[in-house]
Amino acid sequence: MALFQIAEPGLSAAPHEHRLAVGIDLGTTNSIVATVRSGEPECIADEAGETLLPSVVRYQADGTVTVGREAREHARDDAKNTISSAKRLIGRRREDLANLPSLPYDIVDEGAMLAIRTAAGVKSPVEVSAEILKSLAARAEARLGGDLMGAVITVPAYFDDAQRQATKDAARLANLNVLRLLNEPTAAALAYGLDNGAEGVYLVYDLGGGTFDASLLKLNRGVFEVLATGGNASLGGDDFDHRIFCRLVERLGDEGVHRILSPEEKRRLIDAARAAKEALTDAETTRIRVELDDGLVVDEELTRDEFEKITAHLVRKTLCAVKAVLKDAELEPTEIKGVVLVGGSTRMPCVRRAVRELFGVEPLVDIDPDRVVALGAAMQANKLAGNTAEGDDWLLLDVTPLSLGLETMGGLVEKIIPRNSAIPTAMAQDFTTFKDGQTAMALHVVQGEREVVDACRSLAKFELRGIPPMAAGAARIRVTFQVDADGLLSVSARETTTGVEARVEVKPSYGLTDDEIVRMLRDGNGSAEADMRARELREQQVEARRIMESVASALAEDADLLSADERAEIDRLVEELTRLAATDDTQAIKAASEALTKGTETFAERRMDRSIRAALQGKSLDDDLFADDEEEPAEPAKH
Repeated sequence: MALFQIAEPGLSAAPHEHRLAVGIDLGTTNSIVATVRSGEPECIADEAGETLLPSVVRYQADGTVTVGREAREHARDDAKNTISSAKRLIGRRREDLANLPSLPYDIVDEGAMLAIRTAAGVKSPVEVSAEILKSLAARAEARLGGDLMGAVITVPAYFDDAQRQATKDAARLANLNVLRLLNEPTAAALAYGLDNGAEGVYLVYDLGGGTFDASLLKLNRGVFEVLATGGNASLGGDDFDHRIFCRLVERLGDEGVHRILSPEEKRRLIDAARAAKEALTDAETTRIRVELDDGLVVDEELTRDEFEKITAHLVRKTLCAVKAVLKDAELEPTEIKGVVLVGGSTRMPCVRRAVRELFGVEPLVDIDPDRVVALGAAMQANKLAGNTAEGDDWLLLDVTPLSLGLETMGGLVEKIIPRNSAIPTAMAQDFTTFKDGQTAMALHVVQGEREVVDACRSLAKFELRGIPPMAAGAARIRVTFQVDADGLLSVSARETTTGVEARVEVKPSYGLTDDEIVRMLRDGNGSAEADMRARELREQQVEARRIMESVASALAEDADLLSADERAEIDRLVEELTRLAATDDTQAIKAASEALTKGTETFAERRMDRSIRAALQGKSLDDDLFADDEEEPAEPAKH
């Protein structure tokens, strides 16, 4: 079956024209830019022949900005102005810092965004990332001999909307045209799949400097389908470094108990910890020696066994995420054809051993784990630029990592786009009004796996006004969720009879906390039964409110149709339902609702008779019935 040419609108190249496009792996520790030349992807080296660019930016008081190795050389003597691991901060909030390794910077709040105070002023992680992207773009243009028409930039699969949007903002600051944001595991599979002609189900184990992703991909005749994805947005090689750092601080003994390390001392210890970790990849033991400002010396020997003991819980965290992804896809480890290792942190022997023991196969390391993501991104960029030859076609089917939905009455969540849905996608659902005459609706977009809003993450809120006044439940509001190929969400709401419409681009100014993504998935499974009970209770409470409001409205208009005893009985039933609706006894609320409905049947029949008589006599019904303009959350439409 032939596939459509994959190219952005208006970007398809003429047969004789080759457009310059690159793939960029914007990493926590190192970043890389790659392109396709003569049909083969390759990483672009700098003047010194180095392909890896350290993701480090130094700001000086005179406005000078240096990036890469030159900046990294000053990390020990100018730690507050030399920013590394900015990817761990991008799109994040201050409360997210509690779960991050020690940082030697002055973190400040800039509205809802984190920022870093430097000698050149306050800089956001977006600005720091933009400097790295500028440097990579300049390298590519110098080596390729022309201006870039666009780039595919990779992001962790578990980056949420805020982190993805912040990455696009960084590219815009760097004057880069983003052809696509591509999930890092998908990029790696793309490089492996096309390089080896692989077919079957593969797991991509991606342990970078600051994030961990596990993604299952099914490769079949040029179609790359992501079956499930999981991971931890704040777990990476930096955390392994931090465990050694903590061990070194502990070994300072009594002299270091009350000592406050300066930013420069912290940086020296962290750098020494990283060097020790890398040395233990090949050696069984390494020596760490760091001199602090007052002459105090840290001089320790670290063995591979000791290192693996103090970091074993971090490796277990990655395996827990892997098992959760397998469970989502309903697959066993024995059904996985191969495991692709991505990220420099996968060079650690303990990681490779853990993967081998879980799957019973040697992990794939044919392509350098540091470079495989950039190479896959370059191939996708080349495709989107329209440079590929006829017949060289493939199709990427990525997924959204968490469910997206809408708050409904009672604080419940109606999921519109389920977790692990293929993107780009658009899904719609009809909702209706809760009150008679309701002419406005408040829409609350949330993300997560739980049944109740309080346990999910708020993404955006907006209003739909101009709904024609109707009886409760008569209006039809179609809400459409759209997730684009970059994983970014937009939501629109449209009243179907009048065409009145409202929409929102979901661009939250914060990111998910370190543990929230994992917690959402874990709670979504572990709390399923409790959530269903809570959902049933809230649904009954909402139904009770609806019945009581309907009865109150009817009594206000036609109470004269009732005898004193009949009115007293209805009041008693309403009072009883009001009392029970405030409790958590679902069955009692349901029974009381049914009793009130049954107890008002005769009253409802008399009201219907009066309405019919009025209509036959040419009398109009009360036009002021629908005068309520109060906003309410959406209510799922009953079909």
